[in-house]
Amino acid sequence: MKYLLKDYEYYLKKEKGVSKNTIEAYMRDLRQYQVFLDKYHHIIRPNKIEKKHIDGFLKSLDKKVSKKTLARKLTSVKSFHRFLAIEKEVDHDITKDFLTPKSSKRLPKVLSVDQVVKLLEEVDKNTDLGLRNKALLELIYGSGLRVSELLDIEIGDIHLNQGYVIVLGKGAKERMVPISDMAGIAIKNYIIKARPNILKGKKSSYLFLNQNGTRLSRQGFFKLLKKLAKAIDLETISPHTLRHSFATHLLENGMDLRTLQTLLGHEDISTTQIYTHISQKRIKEIYQNAHPRAKEENNV
Repeated sequence: MKYLLKDYEYYLKKEKGVSKNTIEAYMRDLRQYQVFLDKYHHIIRPNKIEKKHIDGFLKSLDKKVSKKTLARKLTSVKSFHRFLAIEKEVDHDITKDFLTPKSSKRLPKVLSVDQVVKLLEEVDKNTDLGLRNKALLELIYGSGLRVSELLDIEIGDIHLNQGYVIVLGKGAKERMVPISDMAGIAIKNYIIKARPNILKGKKSSYLFLNQNGTRLSRQGFFKLLKKLAKAIDLETISPHTLRHSFATHLLENGMDLRTLQTLLGHEDISTTQIYTHISQKRIKEIYQNAHPRAKEENNV
């Protein structure tokens, strides 16, 4: 089984172009699946696996993990068995009839426009790292990028004169994303005034660097956001919060779903539709706070 798992990992990476984070999650799930099969059923060959064994694996997890995690683990197992059938390691895919449990979708946290402005204004623009931070935040909010897309941008991907950036999204798919005027100014200031100083004579093709002159990590960006959010009395936010805010603010200002889908790099428009729910919720909140007859008076 372990050799087949290695083949499957290669298949995901080279043939399917699956993102690094997704591959890591799938392989963690499948190693857990492998241990279960070996420990409780002494199965080391895939052609010995039956539906009851998969049922047993899922039942062993049911009370230990959330529905969302359980759904992902089943997806990992189903994807692996589909691969085994493609490679003729088994006669057929025994997971075809397994239905993925539905998990309740929580609406992602969204900042108001005022909160985003406060966050941007909190950045100290008098230092090299401050100029970098300003460019980071303006770009991720102004273009709605995923954090992995943001941090993987190389100098050659930025086209400031034309006002766009090339990003590598999920499934190794490239897309062209517009850069806002404010982001363009911030990036130009960072590249000219700060990036050479942060490099300190080193060479790097990545746009955003840490203080050591190497590619900025997800953890580094998260720590930066946490510090800025705390300074303006915001609950802890993640880089994804800015992407969600970008999408919601565009919808509230009249952008259609298809255009937003393209900007966000969603394959399926159903993924984009969550932002209509956020937008409707925010409209209701604004209405409740603003309309004089929206709430029942206490002294009726």
